[in-house]
This record gives sequence, C-alpha cells and structure tokens, in this order.
Amino acid sequence: MTRRLSVAERLASTEKDALLDDIARHSEWDRFLVEQAVLHFGESLTEWSCNDLRDVLPDLGPGYLGAAIRSLHAAGIIEHTGQYVPSTSAATHAHVISVWHLTADGRAIAAQRRNARNEQRKAAA
Repeated sequence: MTRRLSVAERLASTEKDALLDDIARHSEWDRFLVEQAVLHFGESLTEWSCNDLRDVLPDLGPGYLGAAIRSLHAAGIIEHTGQYVPSTSAATHAHVISVWHLTADGRAIAAQRRNARNEQRKAAA
C-alpha cells in the first residue's frame, strides 16, 4: 500500500514541478551563456564557484544556474574540488556552495572554443 501525501507534501511537489518546468523552458542562449562563463572562469582561475559566475551572468531565474552546473558536472566538463564557500546570493541565505574546476575534457573544449574565436578574428581582420 502506498502512503498518501499530506497537503503540505502535495503543495511542495507542485512547487517543485513548476520550478523544474521553468528551468526546462530556458533557451539555448541561457545554456550557452552559462557554458561560456564556466569555460572562461575555468581557464582563467584554478578554482571557482557560482558566486563568480553570478557576478557576470544576467539573472537566469531561480534554480537555473545550479541545474546548468549539475549538467556540466554530469557531462564531465567540471569537477568538484571537495571545497565549499558561502554563497553570496541573498536567496540562498549564505548556504555553502561547491567550488569547481575544469576537467581535462573541459580544458580541451575551452581551448577549442578559444582557438575557433581566434580564427574568426583573424578571418575578420
């Protein structure tokens, strides 16, 4: 026999589903912005957190940045360092967030994109 959900549990589930729907509606452009920021910070800094990214990204809505980071982690582009820092986002109330670095695959992708940009600049000159 399955357990019946309380009213509070049903409301929380509905809110979570609405947030997931909102995250899924984000455009390819939003995903590209997050990827570019991750690759830039990954090449420029040894380690970085979402605090660094939020300073340069537009407001992407609640939960999107974290979902995008988890996706990049699952794809093997970034790796958790095992370190945490307090979040600077007021919405998180200073909860701790992960510190990341690029994997070898992430560094290769960043180098490919950088080289492609350099080639485009040369062709345009």
